Amino acid sequence: MNAPMEARMFGSGKTVRRIEDPALVTGQGRYTDDETLPGQTHLVFLRSPYAHADITGIDTSAALAMPGVVAVYTGADLAAAGVKPMAGVPFPRPDGKPGATAPRRALAHGRVRFVGEAVAAVVADSVDQARAAADAIQVDYNELPAVVNAFDAMAPGAPALCDDAPDNIAAGMAHGNVAATAAAFAAAAHTVSVDVDNQRLAPSPIEPRAVSARVPADGPDAGRLVVRLSSQMPTAVRGGLADAIPGLTPEGVRVLVGDVGGGFGMKTGIYPEDIAIGYAAWTLKRPVKWRADRIDEFLGAVHGRDVVSRAELALDANGKALALRVKGYANVGAYGTATGIAIQVLIGPWVSTSIYDIPVIDEQFVAVLTNTTPTGAYRGAGRPEAIYLIERLMDAAARKLKMDPAALRRQNMIRPEQMPYTNPMGQVYDSGAFPQILDQGLALADWDGFAARRAQSEAAGKRRGRGIATFLEWTGGNALVESVTVNITADGFIELGSATQAMGQGIATSYAQLAVDVFGVPIDRIRVLQGDTDRANGFGSAGSRSLFTGGSAVSAASKKTVDEAKALAAEALEAPAADIEYLAGRFNVAGTDLGIGLFELAARQVGGRITATDSATAAGPTWPNGCHVCEVELDPATGEVAVVAYASVNDIGRVVSPTIVEGQIEGGAVQGIGQALCERVAYDRETGQLQSASFMDYAMPHADGFLGFKTQFDTSIPCKTNALGVKGVGELGTIGATPAVVNAVIDALDHAGLGAAAEAIQMPVTAERVWRALNLKQFDPSPYRA
Repeated sequence: MNAPMEARMFGSGKTVRRIEDPALVTGQGRYTDDETLPGQTHLVFLRSPYAHADITGIDTSAALAMPGVVAVYTGADLAAAGVKPMAGVPFPRPDGKPGATAPRRALAHGRVRFVGEAVAAVVADSVDQARAAADAIQVDYNELPAVVNAFDAMAPGAPALCDDAPDNIAAGMAHGNVAATAAAFAAAAHTVSVDVDNQRLAPSPIEPRAVSARVPADGPDAGRLVVRLSSQMPTAVRGGLADAIPGLTPEGVRVLVGDVGGGFGMKTGIYPEDIAIGYAAWTLKRPVKWRADRIDEFLGAVHGRDVVSRAELALDANGKALALRVKGYANVGAYGTATGIAIQVLIGPWVSTSIYDIPVIDEQFVAVLTNTTPTGAYRGAGRPEAIYLIERLMDAAARKLKMDPAALRRQNMIRPEQMPYTNPMGQVYDSGAFPQILDQGLALADWDGFAARRAQSEAAGKRRGRGIATFLEWTGGNALVESVTVNITADGFIELGSATQAMGQGIATSYAQLAVDVFGVPIDRIRVLQGDTDRANGFGSAGSRSLFTGGSAVSAASKKTVDEAKALAAEALEAPAADIEYLAGRFNVAGTDLGIGLFELAARQVGGRITATDSATAAGPTWPNGCHVCEVELDPATGEVAVVAYASVNDIGRVVSPTIVEGQIEGGAVQGIGQALCERVAYDRETGQLQSASFMDYAMPHADGFLGFKTQFDTSIPCKTNALGVKGVGELGTIGATPAVVNAVIDALDHAGLGAAAEAIQMPVTAERVWRALNLKQFDPSPYRA
């Protein structure tokens, strides 16, 4: 039987308009800051002006006496009330002792460890009153020496941030075989190495964090803490609040998330500010609201990346890779967190050999505490750092061996017949046809026509370079189970309830298309309900997991709903269940014109709805991969770098929403270009002051920074670990863009006569750095210190 018209028009694989967009583009979106509650109070944080200092006294009396002030809290107040610190480090130190970090509290108690750490909170009737009162708080600090660089922090005599880590090393991990790797390097015909700085970044979603908390006196939520906030992981916030605030249980907390103006990993998990606001609302029994200013985000929201590495590759005489050796030092900030440390010492290494058949590795990573904002997840979370290393090495090896960089990559690629393939980190790739993706990427980029384009650029006084990245990434966060509840309502809608979270990535549209595949109804009959821990709980959305776990659950739950509804239809139609057929929103008795509509059937049920829940379990993560090729032009007079061509072919398995995945790839690539060319969080080395605390000093990529994309997908290689055959896509563009752009810049510098010295350029590849390289043959010193 042919698929119903609706499925042919709006089902998976079809280009449809995002169902989220009409409300958003007409100003009907509902963000946390849009909510104003009766009797609402406003909270403002007082933040430390010092990077490292003992708090010797806090006088809040003047603030408490000011008009409109409801309460003032300090770290001592919260500690006395039993508010618990956040979770510590689950990884060991290199010496085998437990991982170390100072307790991180909702408000600093006894000592501050980075500029911007919250030391007090004021609750008042208006924001202006709260700000004025915060200014009236007197805090006595005894300033201490500060360190903002990982190598400075590990130096003998450096100020220690934690008694259990006198060397400031919070945790460390080693992977691979040291002896086998050393033997491979000793036997190698060629070796190459790079020292690189994956600089610290500020995720910078368009919507700052916002939190609104209340304890209703009556109604269904009476006596519970109800928190509305901008988050990717509502359930994690619920658990974190219940763990920290005395008297709360997970069942006593309800977390609501409305529209989210971008997350990029920054809005995963719970923040200290969330705990302070929840505690204020819980104790005051009045609504409390906080909306971060942009400077709050630069100072207090997690940063990303910040790892300095030395990476080495051993090759035989023909360019076949024999071994990879990496040593990395990750600056995880003032407090080590499970996420911030895992990203650098474990998750990134999982993909360190990427799509290449490299037999042995020796990788050592340490997480170092410094007087800076803690790091955490940022788009790609460890995979961009690891892929940048191997792609820089591949280009360095191609230059040394005088080989075409694409040819060198091809001969090192894992072949399709080797699938499933287990890499040296024990990660199993279920599928992949990497040479096939490379061929398509080279064709899309017109690889063979580059010499002519370079000549044209040089005729115009520009230096043109070409860079390539062939790579994969790991997705899923190892949270491979998801459940979805389907409700068929009497008023003609199909509701999908999920614990995954929309944050601008268009997941509701993809879910709706999968539901259309099963139900065959118009897509406007589908409602996707997320962001309510009373409706659904789970891991949330991070690590590009939403579609292959949540989407699989949507498909499974939708099919289960139809199957169970057939029994109800059989009863209503007084026919055997085996004779009931379903198509396009209607049940019929086979061979007759007797039938009943899906929504009419729901209206006949108790409560006026049909409900079913089902879950899906993926057998493992997914391994999306791609070939990204970038061309840049350098202006020798100014050092300006322009991305003049960017082509990518991407394998993400089955594509559910073509327009959405194209936007994910290209939007992600812009973020990767931002890291390559302009973005950098900077601290003063002596004082620990943040020097890039606004968009006046933190350079974001602009639309005129590149001239467009050519983006294609190969859907012929489905993932084998989930029922849909899909692979995560949200971070792929970010991972590929950074090495492709930097490799292109290095290629242009090499062609300009700088040779091997071009490898010394570091991100961000700013106009100043390029100008100094081209005109003065000067580079920054290596960021790596053995």
